[in-house]
Amino acid sequence: MPAGPTLLKNFIGGEWVPAAASAEVPVVDPRTETLVVRVPAGSAEDADAAVRAARAATSDWAATPLRERVRLVERVANAVESHIADLAKLERREMGKPLREAELFIRSGVQALRSSIKHAHEYQFVEAHAGEGDTQIEVVRLPLGVVALIVPWNFTVTNVLLAVGPLLLAGNTVVVKPSEKAPLSAVRMFELLELPRGVLNLLLGDGRAGEPLAAHPGVDLVHFTGSVKTGQTVGALAASNLHRAVLELGGNDPAIVDAGVDPAWAAQQLAYACFVNSGQICTSVERIYVHTEIADAFIEALVAQAEVYTKGGDGSEPSPLGPLVDARQRQIVHRHVSDAVSRGAELLAGGYLPDGPGFYYPATVLLGVEDEADLLQEETFGPVAPIVVVRDFDEAIDRAQRSPFGLAATILSADPRNISRAQELPAGIVWINEWQGGGFDRTYEPAGISGMGATGGAASYDAATRPMTIVHARAKAR
Repeated sequence: MPAGPTLLKNFIGGEWVPAAASAEVPVVDPRTETLVVRVPAGSAEDADAAVRAARAATSDWAATPLRERVRLVERVANAVESHIADLAKLERREMGKPLREAELFIRSGVQALRSSIKHAHEYQFVEAHAGEGDTQIEVVRLPLGVVALIVPWNFTVTNVLLAVGPLLLAGNTVVVKPSEKAPLSAVRMFELLELPRGVLNLLLGDGRAGEPLAAHPGVDLVHFTGSVKTGQTVGALAASNLHRAVLELGGNDPAIVDAGVDPAWAAQQLAYACFVNSGQICTSVERIYVHTEIADAFIEALVAQAEVYTKGGDGSEPSPLGPLVDARQRQIVHRHVSDAVSRGAELLAGGYLPDGPGFYYPATVLLGVEDEADLLQEETFGPVAPIVVVRDFDEAIDRAQRSPFGLAATILSADPRNISRAQELPAGIVWINEWQGGGFDRTYEPAGISGMGATGGAASYDAATRPMTIVHARAKAR
């Protein structure tokens, strides 16, 4: 891929093709604010070409034996794994994250893809059992057809790998639409892949490509990860064709720090959950409810952790924070922090706009944030840790429930009685004593406005297939 500003192309039907329209979107390095590349803005014509190419490949791909689809998807995993360092450098250029973090999450994406291969071997694509009388019932899970996979900018490669395995292994063809803010790593990944023509297509652009893709009558499933507002639009467009949508949207995830845990350990856990990738993860912790008995020690330790993340460690400690993705995202984060301070919150660390180039924002800690503050009501998507001190676990649960979001939650506790109350939290995932723990053998569906559609394990294959029942009865002989 050329190093200087150039115009990227779409990958449709196995060929690199220019966009139909001339409109462009600049991709800016968030560390330096310099132009990196230009990406097509996209159009309905581009979306139609990608969907038609995917549709043309559906019959052959669906007829390909599962063992062959597995072999080809394993080859995808191997290709990405052997180029992690290369892909991480591109994610750093387009999104700004430290290389160590980029490599870590891409490697996790490869693990997720391999996990989906394991589940493909276990999944019951065909089930047979006796029906009433002399009938036999056969339930066959058929591929849907064409899937639009629309992924966000924070983890381009990882988000593709997390979703694409079950979609392809179930026999679907896919059109991938990355964010216009982070297309470089997607383009490079597609350069590495070896799949039959039209099975996996790349459509570049912003909403001018995304909306006609989601609304296309030839798309059978829209799989979208992104903001609530855009997800509502995407879901409505899919529904207009009576087609499915799997939506993983925003979060304002709570963490509860119970009495009886080591406050320094808890601070280290939640600093990572709040600050890694500069807080630009849909499951980042954005609200902390800490028991009054350990609040002082926890707050002191978290402020110290924030300083380490802002300045960076020595390799054994956290990497320095990368920038936020663009000026607009930094404005949102700073507005939320300023709103909390104006409502009486105490700023303990960070909370300022640094001098110099780049969209950097320091690790920020606030104490005494009001429930009505934007930080506790909206998704901030930045390196911010709002702290609320609570009397007991009951109050923590009550306050954690006060949100329309329901993506994930975290409980740090040594009390089995309190841990057993995890199901009271409206969330798709609850982590106990380890944020992001458990690997990829998990099934969940977001609660509230954080999305719809279950994913993970067999649920991902259920979402990627359509069940057909065939009833067999004996013919009457002549």
